[in-house]
Amino acid sequence: MSNWSYINMQDAMSPLMEQLMFFHDHTLTILIIITSIVTYMMTVIMFNNIINRLLLEGQLIEFFWTLLPALTLIFIAFPSLRLLYLLDEINKPLMTLKIIGHQWYWSYEYSDFLNIEFDSYMKSQNDMLISEFRLLEVDNRTILPFSTQIRLLISSFDVIHSWAMPSMSIKVDAVPGRLNQASMFINRPGMSFGQCSEICGANHSFMPIVIESVDMNCFINWLMSY
Repeated sequence: MSNWSYINMQDAMSPLMEQLMFFHDHTLTILIIITSIVTYMMTVIMFNNIINRLLLEGQLIEFFWTLLPALTLIFIAFPSLRLLYLLDEINKPLMTLKIIGHQWYWSYEYSDFLNIEFDSYMKSQNDMLISEFRLLEVDNRTILPFSTQIRLLISSFDVIHSWAMPSMSIKVDAVPGRLNQASMFINRPGMSFGQCSEICGANHSFMPIVIESVDMNCFINWLMSY
């Protein structure tokens, strides 16, 4: 399996990503039903030899084929608007993580703690372990606690980057001179992989992101040992 397919097929690591997957399945189900009905009707019309030459109007069927698409759009729009609101909501974060994009690596600052900041570079293939992923592993993983509301502050030092974590439904542009904000809630321990999603230069594809989610006790022990 290639690196890109691994990134795009990660399991959901946050409640919002799970909701986005449910919304995708919900919308896809509606599209399949519509496609099946239209295909059936076209097939029947093509192979039907009975023609009503005197049919000029049908107010009842015109009413229904106007009403049904409107109802279908409502069934898609309401869940979509709900998710758009939830994705932008910052709900009482317990900690803040500042992310700064550089050419071509990421810097992380734990703003709630003193002297906790580091740079995260892609790991060289010569330094990798056999269990690590090529072009996705970094020398300093971002350690975060799960079941904790986290605020992300994202900016850039030089050019426009994009901090993307598909398994958590996060993709935020890192713009020089601008501080963008996002929210993260990790619901289980594990590893999450992402990459810069903005074409930022020659080494754009060598800016991986690795988040390791641990419980609060392990996170505190990591802070104490830093």
